[in-house]
Amino acid sequence: MAENTNFIEEIINKDLESGAVKEIVTRFPPEPNGYLHIGHAKSLCINFGMKEKYGGKCNLRYDDTNPSKEDVEFVNSIKEDIAWLGFKWDKELYASDYFDRMYECAVGLIKKGLAYVCDYSADEIRRTRGNLTTPGENSPWRDRSVEENLRLFEEMKAGKYADGEKVLRAKIDMASPNMNMRDPVIYRILHEKHHRTGDKWVIYPMYDFAHPLEDAFEGITHSICTLEFEDHRPLYDWVKYNCGFGDFPKQIEFARLGITRTIMSKRYLKKLVEEGRVDGWSDPRMPTLSGMRERGYPPEAIRNFCAAVGVAKSNSEVDVAYLEHFVRDYLNVNADRMMVVKNPVRMIIENADEDEVYDIENNPNAEIKTTHKVSFSRELYIDRDDFAPVPPPKYKRLVPGGTVRLKGSYIVEYVSHKCDENGNVTEVTCRYIPDSIQGGANANIKVKGVIQWVNAKDCVDLTLHEFDYLLLDGDGDFNDRLTPDSHTVYPFAKGEAALRDAKAYDRFQFMRMGYFSAVKDYGKDGKYEFNMITGLKDSYGK
Repeated sequence: MAENTNFIEEIINKDLESGAVKEIVTRFPPEPNGYLHIGHAKSLCINFGMKEKYGGKCNLRYDDTNPSKEDVEFVNSIKEDIAWLGFKWDKELYASDYFDRMYECAVGLIKKGLAYVCDYSADEIRRTRGNLTTPGENSPWRDRSVEENLRLFEEMKAGKYADGEKVLRAKIDMASPNMNMRDPVIYRILHEKHHRTGDKWVIYPMYDFAHPLEDAFEGITHSICTLEFEDHRPLYDWVKYNCGFGDFPKQIEFARLGITRTIMSKRYLKKLVEEGRVDGWSDPRMPTLSGMRERGYPPEAIRNFCAAVGVAKSNSEVDVAYLEHFVRDYLNVNADRMMVVKNPVRMIIENADEDEVYDIENNPNAEIKTTHKVSFSRELYIDRDDFAPVPPPKYKRLVPGGTVRLKGSYIVEYVSHKCDENGNVTEVTCRYIPDSIQGGANANIKVKGVIQWVNAKDCVDLTLHEFDYLLLDGDGDFNDRLTPDSHTVYPFAKGEAALRDAKAYDRFQFMRMGYFSAVKDYGKDGKYEFNMITGLKDSYGK
């Protein structure tokens, strides 16, 4: 049976079979101006996936050509996120490693008559570029001599001119049907301190000039990027060929990842951070990889999701429930079960004279079956939703005169309950039915439901954080689509004693509630907090 391949792999296979390339070398080239988000995970999986499939190499290369927006914080976060996803880069490189070589390439273009210094402002360049039906206008400085261009470009480098006063443009074709080929700017002046080169440079290469050169310098064979760069490919090739490189690197474009109710724009994510609408780039509601890590998403689930979405040539949007399906699918097998009550109400078992200890199975779906100890005493906590003095229709938990099973323990029958002055239940009293634990003589008595509980003597006080999507469903203005209340806190939850020993990022299924992850500083200063990863119900339509 033939191996299934996507169109990128088909291109690579042909290049290998023809002998055009001997070893596959890819790269992941983020700009360090923000944190990586779930959309970047697809590019990571593709580029590092090619390395793994073909036994090649994949570099991490920072596109740090715009110092006004870049920061070491972002550099470090990107490395942490890639390592968290389980990928290892072969070389850690920076566009700034090549600033001297790029400058020499630009000088080489000037000497060939293929680049010129232009005095137009950014607005004037836009105004004279034309449109899809009208050709652009040649710059008045397009025919400057090679000597004058070399002198002016050297003066730009020396810091003689202010930001925006002059630019270096490629001399291609102002009538080209491809707007990117209408004498694009390849160098601009920017008096800004760089996080690696300091004040050495005041001119910086534009992305469309720097990127093909970086790929060529590093021996990248296949430069895999998202679909919006398809129209930039002729310029990529123009730079590559005119700076003395051959048919490789070869640029290949794929469809970027879109997910419903998910912000996939660094600009908007940055806006949320700067306006204080979220608690930084790693807020568990954020679709950043660091946010997903804080929320408790398993990296394996993200990789499985990206593999299932696949590689396509046209953009589309995936239901966010599909991502959660893979998260839930992984956790169903890998997360231990624990009992937690979100809104605790005290339960008294009036005929319980001695404390007991049970073994409860950790995960019925795990390959290796294990258990943990749960203690039982006269005083327990149950969830407020699991007792109803006046039950609604089809209610299947404890009611006056009714019975219910305590998970892993006895069947209990209602005796009485107490309320405060506002009518809120404060305490429920029950009796347990002897021999009703699984295997006992009364274990098969029919009950309406099974509820979770914790021992009041040794339970741990928990704070639970639950989250909604940042965006409401539908279309419209970004600000109008922001969910007003996307973070709910339950500060008085109670959990099994075993949760006291959990570690940061440990994941559990809290029975009948959902999947939760211990926070980064779990247990510090006696605070035990969990973030909800996802609910139990799989809403993805298989």
